Amino acid sequence: MPETHNTFCRICEALCGLEVDVDEGRIVDIRPDAAHVGTEGFGCPKGLKQHMLYDSPDRLRHPLRRVGNGYRKATWDEAYDDIGSRVARLRRDHGPDSIAMYVGTAAGFSVLHPIFAQGFMNGLGSGSMYSSSTQDCANKFSGARHVYGFPFTQPFPDLENVRCLIIAGANPVVSKWSFLQVSNPVRRLKSVAARGGKVWVLDPRRTETARVAGEHVFIRPNTDVFFFLSFLNELIATGGVDRQRVDQYMTGYDELDALARKWSPERTEPVTGVAAATLRRMVEDFRTADGSALYCSTGVNMGTNGTLCFWLQEAINAVSGNLDRRGGTLVSRGIVDFVKFGKRSGTLMREDRSRIGGFRAVNDAFPGGILADEILTPGRDRVRALFVTGGNPLITMANAGRLREAFKNLELLVTLDIYQNETASLAHWALPCTSPFERADLPFVFPLMLGLQSRPYLQATRPVIQADGEQRDEATIYLDLCKASGVNLFASSIAQKLLEVARNRHSARHPDRQPSIPQEAILSLLLRIGRQGSFRKLLEEAHGRPLPSHDSEAFLGKRVVTDDNKVHLAPTELMEQAEKLEGDFALEQQSLSMRQENGHSLRLITKRAVTTHNSWTHNIEDFAGPGRDTNHLYMHPDDAAASGVGEGDIADVESATATVRLPVKLISELMPGTVALPHGWGHQHAIGLSVAGRTSGVNVNLLAADGPENLERVSGMAQLTGIPVSVRPAAGPRDCRSWSGITDPAEADATGPSR
Repeated sequence: MPETHNTFCRICEALCGLEVDVDEGRIVDIRPDAAHVGTEGFGCPKGLKQHMLYDSPDRLRHPLRRVGNGYRKATWDEAYDDIGSRVARLRRDHGPDSIAMYVGTAAGFSVLHPIFAQGFMNGLGSGSMYSSSTQDCANKFSGARHVYGFPFTQPFPDLENVRCLIIAGANPVVSKWSFLQVSNPVRRLKSVAARGGKVWVLDPRRTETARVAGEHVFIRPNTDVFFFLSFLNELIATGGVDRQRVDQYMTGYDELDALARKWSPERTEPVTGVAAATLRRMVEDFRTADGSALYCSTGVNMGTNGTLCFWLQEAINAVSGNLDRRGGTLVSRGIVDFVKFGKRSGTLMREDRSRIGGFRAVNDAFPGGILADEILTPGRDRVRALFVTGGNPLITMANAGRLREAFKNLELLVTLDIYQNETASLAHWALPCTSPFERADLPFVFPLMLGLQSRPYLQATRPVIQADGEQRDEATIYLDLCKASGVNLFASSIAQKLLEVARNRHSARHPDRQPSIPQEAILSLLLRIGRQGSFRKLLEEAHGRPLPSHDSEAFLGKRVVTDDNKVHLAPTELMEQAEKLEGDFALEQQSLSMRQENGHSLRLITKRAVTTHNSWTHNIEDFAGPGRDTNHLYMHPDDAAASGVGEGDIADVESATATVRLPVKLISELMPGTVALPHGWGHQHAIGLSVAGRTSGVNVNLLAADGPENLERVSGMAQLTGIPVSVRPAAGPRDCRSWSGITDPAEADATGPSR
């Protein structure tokens, strides 16, 4: 008979409570946990079928070493000896910064993985950190540091009480809620209307979110910053500023006011496509509701002015009196005050700048968009070795074709993952890691340390199954890599020695398993520091432990960590960045004029399906089998006709960096002038993905530009949405698979200049 385990999902922020049935060491079924205190029986298709991903015959089950053009099975001792000796040599001969790390999204949904990965880099003395955040959310971290004093101060809408919610560039019905843990987003959004509130959705596409909750407003891609400026302009003009709160808790209002005065709704209407009358109705709803919140996500973040958009959003929430207010936006804290700790210790507050482009580190990491340049540009500290942990940059990063060529120049590429994906297919070493169901855990850093949960709770989980091969958890791997490289984790000989002793004792008690640090003991220590008792005690509350609801009026004047303890409405660096907006506005006017003249100037946005999560789930037959084995270019019928393509036709999509070829689907939900291409596809290079490798989808990020001249200065983010493209009928072979190089994985799946 199957044995049922209570656990929780760790593939996105929703962290849905699950019941997992295990029979003879294998997961046979996953169901939502109806009794879970936070997620109340909600689960998405990805979470309920994730065991198919982890149980695949493609799973990495032992270390792989590249030998010539192929790979062979190796032992862990061989892996540590070779990697450690190479790292030690590079560190000695070229300096610690010649060794870099890329931390992917999968690392973030575990507690110990990112901590120990950073500890390895600290031990090396290397500051060459890169992360997936510079693809989709570094603007929020950078903006928060300027406005609130710390990057992880991330206010969120009080979904339990909000009466007017304006969502810009987000689709929580499909993508869930960025940073914030929100289960069952459809029900939660509908509850706003049920209590008499209003939801507005601002997006170039009438999204799934717009269809189930609220009023949809089209906006031209990459013009959000002008919408926010006009929104602020109208808010000030209609008396929507709480001057008492502003004067007591904030600085820089006069400078912010002067900036907004230039951007009336009438001025921005032609560029944004948002009618002045509609914008005024939105402001009126926002201004008069008993609790309002503006919220943006990746559709705004990934444009050319993502940091300015986030700043203006936060300024609007603040000056209207909705920041730190019931029904507005709240700033919570987790089981420990991580913001206070980070500010005092300097954690995530590095001030150094990158060798290429002079970008300031955000969350102690440099922009992914300069990684190719850091590898290819000669000089001291040139990146010669790269560790990729829980990520797949050759799918997720801008100008992936150029990045692939850069990776081929590395002297050492090591991946830590559960598959040999696109990036791991170039690696010198592919190290096999445990899946979420094969390790003990707590909710990841955002809910645990920051309290970013719409309904606060805690939960602990043990492994529900044991690894079926030689997979090891990432924390243990980094501890052992430190030893092999002749350095100490966190640059602390005491920490290294204590953890080695703990690892050896724990492994001696479990000789039938792969060596491991005592994860439960370490997680229990973290809980005790937060005065939450032991890990074992928390396990007894199988459906989660409810925590007190969030407090309002607990942030302003109390936990703002700027030097003067006030919210900065006009940070110098952001005001300087705003000076270029007149030029950006002129470019948008020019682009609009070109479209009106020839009808062929299009803007590309991305999208995803409920069955896909970035690039993770395309190796499940249920999600990427026949009939679901490609992404499509979504076009408005009018744009398709003007471009000479129709439903099912094969089209070439060209940007300044590349051309991709794929079939067309027509949808009227798109704003004319906008085309949409789902991200996460393009697996033809992966030698270890038997399902995904047979798909014919293309990587949208081939169309995005990298390099320092193409990144936003403040956050270092590349432009991954609103990309200017042209669309035409396919020229040459109409078969996407052969054209994209699937018959020869050594060939690229794009044409065009690669800089």
